[in-house]
Amino acid sequence: MRVVGILLAAGRGSRFGGDKLMAPLRAAAHGVPAGTPLGVAAARNLVAALPDSVAVVRPGDEALSRLLVATGVRLVECASADDGMGTSLACGVVAAADADAWVVALADMPWIDPTTIVKVADALRAGANITAPALRGQRGHPVGFARRHHAALAALTGDVGGRGILQRNAAGLTIVDVDDPGILGDVDRPADLAGNLNKKGASAV
Repeated sequence: MRVVGILLAAGRGSRFGGDKLMAPLRAAAHGVPAGTPLGVAAARNLVAALPDSVAVVRPGDEALSRLLVATGVRLVECASADDGMGTSLACGVVAAADADAWVVALADMPWIDPTTIVKVADALRAGANITAPALRGQRGHPVGFARRHHAALAALTGDVGGRGILQRNAAGLTIVDVDDPGILGDVDRPADLAGNLNKKGASAV
């Protein structure tokens, strides 16, 4: 069963002040050294778990694109990325349309343990419809989608992401319990780089 990772790395980071995904990590995590751009750290964690991964970027983001390619991801340039996360996710799914399932990760969540990503992928391989990790009852990222959701994912637009698909299929959600605070920690503003993990990431996709 072919499970493909999709890293959403096309945002402009407006709340951060721009170039968010190039901001350096302040401390090492999961073998990724301090100073690594957070978007690159997220890519390395994803590729460590799913070597068959794509990264969705916006046109003209050449510096980030070069660094992401070096991690082993396949680059997908989304011409309409500024329309929002849903549009970027659709670009990634269309680019990996021959996969049996997808694990969707966010490039501003650099602290997710690769073993967590493996567990999400394994749940899909075991027959899960949609799956996500949870820490003490709090759902986080990444989120996995089975092949049956291809049409809905490929049709996404705007900034809603996959939340509507999750809501419509809530009864079929498989939760994977993990001891990984990284599933809840995203970076919105420079202060977040200190690693004070928040709980905003769980609602993004």
